[in-house]
Amino acid sequence: MHNWVRASSSDFTGTPPQPRSGHTAVNVGKSMVVVFGGLVDKKFLNDIIVYDIENKLWFEPECTGSVSEGKVGPTPRAFHVAITIDCHMFIFGGRSGGKRLGDFWVLDTDIWQWSELTSFGDLPTPRDFSAAAAIGNQKIVLCGGWDGKKWLSDVYVMDTMSLEWMELSVSGSLPPPRCGHTATMVEKRLLVFGGRGGGGPIMGDLWALKGLIDEERETPGWTQLKLPGQAPSARCGHTVTSGGHYLLLFGGHGTGGWLSRYDVYYNDTIILDRVTAQWKRLPISNDEPPPPRAYHTMTSIGARHLLIGGFDGKSTFGDLWWLVPEGDPIAKRSSVPQLRNPPETKESERELDMQERGQEGSTIVDLQKKMGISVSSGPRLQIPEESEDQEFVELGSRLIEGDAVDNGASMIQMAAEALRQHWKESTPETLQLKELGSLLRDYQRLVTRKYTAQSSLTSADFGKKTFTFYHIKTSSELRMEDIPELLEEYKTLLI
Repeated sequence: MHNWVRASSSDFTGTPPQPRSGHTAVNVGKSMVVVFGGLVDKKFLNDIIVYDIENKLWFEPECTGSVSEGKVGPTPRAFHVAITIDCHMFIFGGRSGGKRLGDFWVLDTDIWQWSELTSFGDLPTPRDFSAAAAIGNQKIVLCGGWDGKKWLSDVYVMDTMSLEWMELSVSGSLPPPRCGHTATMVEKRLLVFGGRGGGGPIMGDLWALKGLIDEERETPGWTQLKLPGQAPSARCGHTVTSGGHYLLLFGGHGTGGWLSRYDVYYNDTIILDRVTAQWKRLPISNDEPPPPRAYHTMTSIGARHLLIGGFDGKSTFGDLWWLVPEGDPIAKRSSVPQLRNPPETKESERELDMQERGQEGSTIVDLQKKMGISVSSGPRLQIPEESEDQEFVELGSRLIEGDAVDNGASMIQMAAEALRQHWKESTPETLQLKELGSLLRDYQRLVTRKYTAQSSLTSADFGKKTFTFYHIKTSSELRMEDIPELLEEYKTLLI
């Protein structure tokens, strides 16, 4: 089991990175995490912020070296790649404004000195949203990306000793061109997952590239892998981080199924178990994950993973989160501070609210009274209709993806029916934590309708029924032992 815990000021000293997305954050040995660049409010960054792991300190080193356009080091950028070999961090490409970059830099973190390497050899063409990984402690492999006109599927290998780039000649079938994917070395293979493909579709395929290790003398070739288990949904802008015997995938964004104009941002945590070669959902013992996001970074620090920044389609994040094993000292720390004395809503304000919302408001208050719930303990529970509950509709639409529909209204109805049938057949063991919020709201919707449709229902009638969780405001208030009872009560509402 793991826990998500929001980082607090007591976890470190110094000033952590400002909000950003499209940045990079890489490990330098076991001593440092180096954050570079990114984007916030249309401003591209080229700052360096370092986390000293041993001293739990954030600091900004004073770098020297090559001067480019009046600045020391690379120009501001986002959506570049960064790879470390020993104490050196290599930077390639990215975007600044609408321009794709093709310059190549290295930062020596022992002396904090930048050197430009663009003039060495035949570099890959300028691109952003590419993916790269280290091969052992000498080479770097880079694949795919977007050059402003087309999606790419080429593969380059760079030797950090000779500083020469070589385009890899790969035989056989090739993965579709893509950008916003991830590339991770696992033993002797490069694993590539997801990304946005040619023409714009977002993909959820997994490919393995062999032939990158000289000693193996293998002919370079791609193989598409179809592994058992709960594979991640199609996405791009996600992260894949190595964690011992597994790879950890977090976040990213995909399309909203029938809501084709909208991107859906994820905050699920999925692992690829390298021992059993299958996908699994990482068990999370608390229900307070970070908000959904893409173009963030995840970096391993011992048994912990550090999440920095990202973007959710509207806002750029500046929060930091830890994903830690259950036995970690900070695992039990609450991620969201609770108000000790939540503000009460004055009765006059409540009455005005009821007048504005009409009879529905008063019937819900009557329902709360019949169930013995105080109506003066805080703001009234807001229960959205299905069409207004985006998370509910998105979950249902995934279950009916590909089915023919006549119009948007029937799609919402079909999505609701499919999701309710799914929950009717679910058990506490198969129910995913990310479904709990939608399940709780639908439970409350159905309780409300059952009451308002039976206006003659009395307090005595309610005494015969059990609606234990009607007053719960968010799924974070539920305990693990509540889930079987909530699911059982929910199923009685479907009869």
